[in-house]
Amino acid sequence: MDTILDKIVSRKKEEVFLGRKNIPEKELYSLIESAPVRASFYDALASARNIGVIAEIKKASPSAGVMRESFCPETIAREYESGGVDCISVLTDEHFFKGSLNDLGMVSKAVKTPLLRKEFVIDYYQLLEARVHGASAILFIAEVLLGDDLKYLVGEAIKLGLEPLVELYDPCHLDRVLASGTRLVGINNRDLRTFVTNLDHTLDLLPKIPPSFLVVSESGIRTNQDVERLKNAGARAILVGETFMRSGDITSTLKKLRGDD
Repeated sequence: MDTILDKIVSRKKEEVFLGRKNIPEKELYSLIESAPVRASFYDALASARNIGVIAEIKKASPSAGVMRESFCPETIAREYESGGVDCISVLTDEHFFKGSLNDLGMVSKAVKTPLLRKEFVIDYYQLLEARVHGASAILFIAEVLLGDDLKYLVGEAIKLGLEPLVELYDPCHLDRVLASGTRLVGINNRDLRTFVTNLDHTLDLLPKIPPSFLVVSESGIRTNQDVERLKNAGARAILVGETFMRSGDITSTLKKLRGDD
């Protein structure tokens, strides 16, 4: 039986095929010259006080359903920026997460904070889309990009001026991730095959990652106690989505998460 991740990847192949038919790769590449240039995603996290915060914009997920009925990406992004987050992640998957590339483009025009395109990347075409729509970084998932595909796309992202954040869940992919050319390693606490979340997953994997990599813990982070545990274990950044999306006051939630209140 196909997992949720299998279904997402299958859908993504269709989307990339249709994307190339609508806007050929050559045409998309020609738009890069006029695309906005943003501050460094890596530098923003590396220089963050306490622990770097990547705040995510997403309307829904397969496991949680719709998280935010009143959903305006620009408004959320401005609230994140005024609250002092270090980076913003925009989830652009349309079918499963109700996001879009338009969300990324709108956010890019609304704020100056470094932006991550959060996507299930399988093809070079998606890198061009990310760059044209204002991303300064892009997510790669080790469980999606097998064999040499991961290292190839990481290298191509760097050539395009995109900072690669390479994420894994299964420890068997760690050597591939570390050899991919990335400086940013994301540990997903959510198993994308089942969408079950366990914060201890970061704590188990962190000791196996050299300190030269900046480690981002992703998913399942809800309290300042969670943040302190991760920071004390060596995580240098966190990616938080659902906690903010379900909040009626993002600024207050951000302060509580950081322990500033």
